Amino acid sequence: MSDVTSFLPEGLFEGKTAFVTGGGTGLGLSVSARIGRLGGSIVCASRDTNHHERLLERGREHGFEVMSAQLDVREPADVKRVVREAARRFGRIDILINNAAGNFIRPSLLLAPKGFKAVIDIALNGVFYVSREVGRLMREGGGAIVNISAPYASTGKPGVVHSACAKAGVEAMTRSLAAEWAELGIRVNAVSPGPFVSTGAADRLWPSEEMEREVLRQIPMGRFGTADEVAELVCYLASPAAPWVTGSVWTADGGWSLPQPMVSAEAAKVLRRRRPDT
Repeated sequence: MSDVTSFLPEGLFEGKTAFVTGGGTGLGLSVSARIGRLGGSIVCASRDTNHHERLLERGREHGFEVMSAQLDVREPADVKRVVREAARRFGRIDILINNAAGNFIRPSLLLAPKGFKAVIDIALNGVFYVSREVGRLMREGGGAIVNISAPYASTGKPGVVHSACAKAGVEAMTRSLAAEWAELGIRVNAVSPGPFVSTGAADRLWPSEEMEREVLRQIPMGRFGTADEVAELVCYLASPAAPWVTGSVWTADGGWSLPQPMVSAEAAKVLRRRRPDT
């Protein structure tokens, strides 16, 4: 954890197993490490297991178990195999964090169909494939699923039509599965983070200092978030601390998705110097 003040009690996930896609880097790493520090065991699943080393090190350092699994969420047979392997090792899966995604900036007229399909396959289809397999295990004893969305799922965003469409589908899936699986004791929620500090995402979404300043200018709270801040919210929704919360989408973006000012900061200074209306 960084300087984030935690409100989650120690041992919250004691005896629980969490399956985290994309769990070795960025937000996935922060979520996996946080659940582990709170007593849980982690199944870290992604295409490149080399990315799991940092989490494995944290597991050894803090005493939580990590299963490193190679998984391409776009392949249903691969998903079934890894979920079954995890169930054999830990007995059950109590928590699923659908974090694996793909994104990059590309104007829609320049976006190749292959690029659009790649993001949809990972960030939408993959979420369903993993949820379906894990849900089949959870129906025996309940569980919690947290999907990672994005604020532009409901507003759209120029330059990321592929991701916006995928995340809009994820939010629809979140609500649909929450309603359908509530009777099975399975809660399904989503967290929608705005721009936060993460090397991989930054390289793809604001690769230059100029673009970084432009994104920062759009955040009313005046700073990027951190992966640990978002992870704390994800862990809350995955935990017994939120037993009556399902079908919801929680936004954590420093106000990034709020309407932009009608006038620039310089124009606002001029307005403030004027005498107030009487």
